[in-house]
Amino acid sequence: MADLQIGVVGCAGRMGLTLLRLIDATDGCVISGGSERPGHDAVGQDVGGLAGRGIIGIIVDDNPRAMFERSEIILDFTMPAATVAHCALATETNTKLVIGTTGTMPEDDAAIAEAAKTVAIMREGNMSLGVNVLAVLTERMARYLDEDFDIEIVEMHHRHKVDAPSGTALLLGRSAAAGRGVDHDEALQGGRHGITGERRRGDIGYAAIRGGNVAGEHSVIFAADDERVELTHKATDRAIFARGALTAARWLSDKQPGLYGMADVLEL
Repeated sequence: MADLQIGVVGCAGRMGLTLLRLIDATDGCVISGGSERPGHDAVGQDVGGLAGRGIIGIIVDDNPRAMFERSEIILDFTMPAATVAHCALATETNTKLVIGTTGTMPEDDAAIAEAAKTVAIMREGNMSLGVNVLAVLTERMARYLDEDFDIEIVEMHHRHKVDAPSGTALLLGRSAAAGRGVDHDEALQGGRHGITGERRRGDIGYAAIRGGNVAGEHSVIFAADDERVELTHKATDRAIFARGALTAARWLSDKQPGLYGMADVLEL
């Protein structure tokens, strides 16, 4: 079987570099290219050098089209606007996408879903095995515990993260809402400040903490009078997300057009 040709957009970022190194270290997978935004210092450098393996003759480009055309799958952990553009490019070049971008708006989600009618797309806010099992447990816990148990989600990330709540926190919140059989957006309660009044029964609350180089920590708290249940996941290295993305890429390689999630990949 031929090696899977995988390209990385945003290849010089923290996650991009992690993805490049893992692709290079994985049997059956080959780096087919890397791209960065115009003006980035990495543009023009050899992708192999970024991956830590030396010159491979593939240059970081600021126009990803050529990479899309020679790749079977693209890994995208960039920004919402860039991801939407990459979805359009994927439909033009018939290239599958694995998307880990967070912070999208409803119009971005709609564009991704539209592209998935043409090409196979696997999209998830967090690709670690542990987090996706946690999402399943959160849904079940919310189903078992009634609204006497208030649901609060607390997440912490590094100082450079630009969106809040995190994609993982929202994944967990939506899982809780599904377990309760309620509309997530109606139950959502964002950060509190000032005189907020009493907590509304049935809300799903979020709190976001930023600092240091924390890869990601998430807790789902079910708090009732005199008892509390907490489900927690702590990531100490973003390599776990890269491993999940690569697992998703290999799973996606023979799939038909559609929008998939890690629950599909892991058969949860």
